[in-house]
Amino acid sequence: MLMLKEPVREDSEKLYEAISKMPFYENGFGNEFADLSYSSFCDIGIRMMQESGRGINLRPGRVPQTYFFLWDDDKIVGLFKVRHYLNRALRSGSGHIGFGIIDEYRGQHYASKGLALALEKARELVREDTVYMSCFRYNTPSLKAMLANGAWIDHEDDEIYYTRVRIR
Repeated sequence: MLMLKEPVREDSEKLYEAISKMPFYENGFGNEFADLSYSSFCDIGIRMMQESGRGINLRPGRVPQTYFFLWDDDKIVGLFKVRHYLNRALRSGSGHIGFGIIDEYRGQHYASKGLALALEKARELVREDTVYMSCFRYNTPSLKAMLANGAWIDHEDDEIYYTRVRIR
């Protein structure tokens, strides 16, 4: 069964394995936990993810964002971040939702299905009527996942598609 789940310490081994498979930065998706050791991830990383969703100990310029790992039964296949609101940088940058699928699970529609679940979460967390997202123009799979979930291209530039999807 496919589901989004927030990080909890009880899942630390699988969470760490998933985070370790995701690059530090790829296609605009940042993984700030990629270079942590297992013990640091358990002691610091999971707590940072949990606190981020509650708006606790945010770094300057950051907004609350809830981390959701995409599980397919007992394996983690991806990670979705839902930002609760946008600041100036996010409004003209990455937007409300960022996501990454672990390389070995790409091409299996996990991005589209996971994004559908993330949009349900966004209905609870985001106060706006529409969710804003973006992806590099060369990242066709991400754009397809967005469009498959009702997004439209709001505007674009030479490098990025900026999309919106109505959640209310």
